[in-house]
Parts: sequence; structure tokens; C-alpha cells
Amino acid sequence: MALFKARKPAGKPGEWFYCIEHKTVEEGPDCPAKDRFGPYPSRAEAQRAMEAAAERNHAWDTDPRWHDRGAPTDEDK
Repeated sequence: MALFKARKPAGKPGEWFYCIEHKTVEEGPDCPAKDRFGPYPSRAEAQRAMEAAAERNHAWDTDPRWHDRGAPTDEDK
């Protein structure tokens, strides 16, 4: 007898996720939390998850409140 049960990722119907491993949108979810963004309220929002993440990253990288210095250099990367 196994000591641990295999657990299916938790989620609710109507919640949408974007799987970064498979690059697909899923309802449910089907993939583990480490491989997905979400939940999103609609399929359309989940489909643009990577675009939204890029927009947030750009906003963070260019926010003057978080940078005491000028633009990042190659040494900062």
C-alpha cells in the first residue's frame, strides 16, 4: 500500500490557467502549480497570461521608485 496518494491539482470549474510547460490554456487545472499561471476568470485572460506577465515585468523594470540608479547594465543581469 502506498504511503502517499497521487494528488490531482486542485481547481474549480470556471477557473482558467495557462500552463507554461505545455504553452496551453486549461480549465481546472490539469498541470501542477509550479507550471502554471492563474487562476483567471476567463479563457481569454488566460490566453494572454504571458503577455500580461511581460507587461508587468516591463512596468517593474522601468518603475523609477524601485531604481536608485540609472538603467540596468549588463553587469546587473
